[in-house]
Amino acid sequence: MAGVMTAARYAEDLAAYGDDGRRRALELGNRGPLRFDHDGRLHPDILAAYRRHGFYVLEGVVDVGELTELRSDVADVIERAPVRKGADVDRHGRPALGRDFAIDPYLLIEPLSDPWGGTRQLGGRHPVKMSEPTPDRDAPDQVVYLMSSMCRTMPSALRLYGHPGLLAVAEAINGADFVPFNDAIFVKQAGLGGPVAWHQDGVTHWDSPDWDEGIHGFNFQVQLYDATPANGLWVVPGSHREGKIDIPARIAANGGDERLPDAVPMFCRAGDVTVANRQILHGSFANTSPDPRISITFGFHRRSSVLGMEGKLRLKADDGSRRPEVYDEERIDRRSAVVALAIDARHRHRPDEEPYHYLPFAGRVDRFRSHDPEVWERVIVDYNTRDLSI
Repeated sequence: MAGVMTAARYAEDLAAYGDDGRRRALELGNRGPLRFDHDGRLHPDILAAYRRHGFYVLEGVVDVGELTELRSDVADVIERAPVRKGADVDRHGRPALGRDFAIDPYLLIEPLSDPWGGTRQLGGRHPVKMSEPTPDRDAPDQVVYLMSSMCRTMPSALRLYGHPGLLAVAEAINGADFVPFNDAIFVKQAGLGGPVAWHQDGVTHWDSPDWDEGIHGFNFQVQLYDATPANGLWVVPGSHREGKIDIPARIAANGGDERLPDAVPMFCRAGDVTVANRQILHGSFANTSPDPRISITFGFHRRSSVLGMEGKLRLKADDGSRRPEVYDEERIDRRSAVVALAIDARHRHRPDEEPYHYLPFAGRVDRFRSHDPEVWERVIVDYNTRDLSI
């Protein structure tokens, strides 16, 4: 779909590809409700399908009440975004959110544009730019593309981070001593949302003698609205087992067409949660559809994948420098404390729900109470400067 084209033409060209991808996705058998066995462990059928295909769609995980809270908080954070890049006020003239954060919580882009494709950003892992259709004439100059700091800016998102079912999935995939990666909210506004160029996550372990298909961890994406073939994430099933993929060569072999023939969309309903191996080849197209997609994304690693590693995807170190840092036990513990705090925040909001018991903080939970201002300052403020990004 290279070349200049209108948003309407782009949507038309993508429609048949989307229909075929949806059909092929349904044939994989890797979607259904979150289920556990008699011992309370993630059902082995889910784990087997995830490992076979590199992703799974968990249906109906987030209930209507929690979904409503998340939508409300996300809408508020979007409204408080700077009116344009570098501005100190939002579109209502109020001080924009996050001007005092160590890392700006907003990434703004021109509508339907690809900010990372074909650049050296994020370790150069998006080597080929996606098609950028021309937005409608009444489109704004800039739109919110990505938001960070969700555990600081959204009470409902902090509670979501402590979801017992999702943390049990993290344990099943990465072991009981799992550690967090980072979190972000992808905003694909209807008719405006930009693409995410084809890529694999992770820039560290590709040549490691200990490499295997799970060494870079996985991401959850909690869908606040329906994800469709037009607005959602696409993946190449099984590609998480291929090692580092030559993406330009793959697209060239497809005649330069970014619509890879073996990719499928991770389509799902609002309240569903997708689980995707970070090594899987994935990307999304410009959202020229009438349907928004907002995906709350957070990931987890094996502790063994992170311990002793030098961070490679850091935006900024704690002291404002850009030097890489070694993830020692203390550093891992500081970032993992957000999980402990999230579990407490969720339990206070949902006292009748059995909380998840996070092994690395066993015997220490009383030190991580979410209502304590000192703990909040120590654990949550600028917590994403301590992300464990490999």
